[in-house]
Amino acid sequence: MIATLNALVDLVESDHAAELDVDAFAHAHGTTEYHLRRMFSALAGMPLSEYVRRRRMTLAGAELASGAGNLLDVAVRHGYGSTEAFGRAFRAVHGIGPADARRDGGPLRTQPTLRFRLSVEGSTRMDVTIVHQPAFVLTGHAVEVPLIHQGVNPHIQAHIAALPAEEHQRLKALSDAEPAGILAVTAGIDPDAPEGSMLTYLHGVALSASTPVPDDLDAMSVEEGSWAVFAARGPFPQTLQDLWAATATEWFPSNPWRLRPGPSIVRYLEFSGDFASCELWLPVEHA
Repeated sequence: MIATLNALVDLVESDHAAELDVDAFAHAHGTTEYHLRRMFSALAGMPLSEYVRRRRMTLAGAELASGAGNLLDVAVRHGYGSTEAFGRAFRAVHGIGPADARRDGGPLRTQPTLRFRLSVEGSTRMDVTIVHQPAFVLTGHAVEVPLIHQGVNPHIQAHIAALPAEEHQRLKALSDAEPAGILAVTAGIDPDAPEGSMLTYLHGVALSASTPVPDDLDAMSVEEGSWAVFAARGPFPQTLQDLWAATATEWFPSNPWRLRPGPSIVRYLEFSGDFASCELWLPVEHA
């Protein structure tokens, strides 16, 4: 995967005007676009689409600062069909317009070329079990919330707090499939999505595929497949967020599995507000 990510960076650098065919690239390297984008985002700290934009605007900025004459020519060389679209992208990266950069020379924000290196230190203890699950249904109370990488998500907190105590007990009583108990489910987010993108959060339980879902609850069907179950215990939410990061930096590069499309599930075994014992369930397939 590390070699594949570096080859992807080389592809970005090879032609700054071409549309990237990430799906074809992924298949040629024996992986999937979904897994490739998820790993790139986790390891680079930004989505692939954002990295491509920053690199193109870095090079375009250098051209303009050195006195490039025609804005449309610069736009086309970096993958934009109009000066308007180019100007919006340029301003989003640099904070100034292309004409300002050509006149004043800056200030410009530089995105260096990325280079991935694998350093597996085992700094995060990882207790992992691979399980194969039949199809099941996740049901409960769903809400759209923004993606937040660090710290507690206040939108999720507010959603859970709004549910009465008896509703939590009702949900727990409904659970009849693995993963058992109350679950925190995230779904509906693109693997290339930046922080702030909207996702579906569901506070609920797992039901067997044949169990009827109450009419007043939201539901999402989950296909049969394999899951990597990571156990974690420690301060909340830091331990869980560190575990998420370690799956990308340590576990996936060292094991013959890759992510497949599907929801991510957290099962809380113990929770006291600032401490948690939990399991992170990620849908996987053999690489």
